[in-house]
Amino acid sequence: MSEDYVRLGLAWGEHDAAYVDAYYGPPEWREQAKRDAAPAGQLQQRAQELAGKLSNTPVPSVEIEAQRRTYLIKQLEAMRTRMQMLTGTKLPFDVESQRLFDAQAPTHDEAYFADMLKELDAALPGAGSTSERYVAYRDKMIVPPAKLDAVFKRAVAACRERTLAHIKLPPEETFTVEYVKDKPWGGYNYYQGGYRSLIQVNTDLPIYIDRALDLACHEGYPGHHVYSTLLEQHMVRERQWQEFTMLPLFSPQALIGEGSANYGIELAFPGDERWQFERDELYPIAGLDPAQAERYYRVTRLAAKLEFAVNEAARQYLDGKIDAKTATSWLERYGLMSPQRAQQRMSFIDTYRAYVINYNLGLELVRQHIETVGGADADARWKAFETLISTPQLPSGLHVQHP
Repeated sequence: MSEDYVRLGLAWGEHDAAYVDAYYGPPEWREQAKRDAAPAGQLQQRAQELAGKLSNTPVPSVEIEAQRRTYLIKQLEAMRTRMQMLTGTKLPFDVESQRLFDAQAPTHDEAYFADMLKELDAALPGAGSTSERYVAYRDKMIVPPAKLDAVFKRAVAACRERTLAHIKLPPEETFTVEYVKDKPWGGYNYYQGGYRSLIQVNTDLPIYIDRALDLACHEGYPGHHVYSTLLEQHMVRERQWQEFTMLPLFSPQALIGEGSANYGIELAFPGDERWQFERDELYPIAGLDPAQAERYYRVTRLAAKLEFAVNEAARQYLDGKIDAKTATSWLERYGLMSPQRAQQRMSFIDTYRAYVINYNLGLELVRQHIETVGGADADARWKAFETLISTPQLPSGLHVQHP
């Protein structure tokens, strides 16, 4: 039934341009999807019939095959939800995120974020609101555009070196980098198949020194590029499981992908290793003062505690409880964004909706899973991480602590 699932997803992608994030299966399947142009209602009926067939298949006794069955059922449920949304069904933010991404972000009130701001406020220099001072402080850590490529290449090389020390990748794996503008996101990995990726870095807004390592790990090693490479190697080429040739953007797989890509930063550069590497390697290339590296790292770690503020802005805005102007102001105050970055994030929310939970909630769920399975041992964590990103995993199947 994997072929039916992939063909259905490709056909739906003709109605929903954002749905298929990557596809490297048989080209004739995509060509047929374009040629046939089946109506949306017909595709919904096909999805319902396929869901019934999947549900009636017996659960395999082999664990990974049982995981595959559950994975397909959940992925198809997300596809059906996306079909419903684009044909008129309106879902609350939390219902949407649960059905699309197999997870629901916790809710926090304004007092929760206000308390976190106090801790950050004490660590910032200058006068003014916490958000204004944070933005002003970060603006001193911008990578000059002329030096961005050199900084990013060094970051990529370090991320790759640290990843290869723990994960064996096909020798032909590679990716290319493009610098682009006019996008609602900061970086994007377009997986091409054949162990190749195209990584795009959006330069609409200035890029901070810490963002270079974020992007190199998240989009490259051990993030999206490694994730897709391992799935192609182990699921598609070794097992011939064609469902993994298509990555639907709005699916549980996306939360695993974003969460593991974010956790990969911590895995490759744990604790103080991160700011020490940035101080010794990236700051000099960027022409920034290395003496600022530790303090800047400490401040950004405090600010990272406010990541869930984006979810609250999206939840209230998409549920119609606040307007875009109010949501933008919330992002500026509690998301610590400049007006320009807040506008960019609102553009992302308008485009991708509940997808925002995949970055922060995904990170939290993956972190808990890896640290539960791998414990405190670095090698065991890398092994748990490799298993996570090379097998049919779902958010609801992770080993996490629930409140």
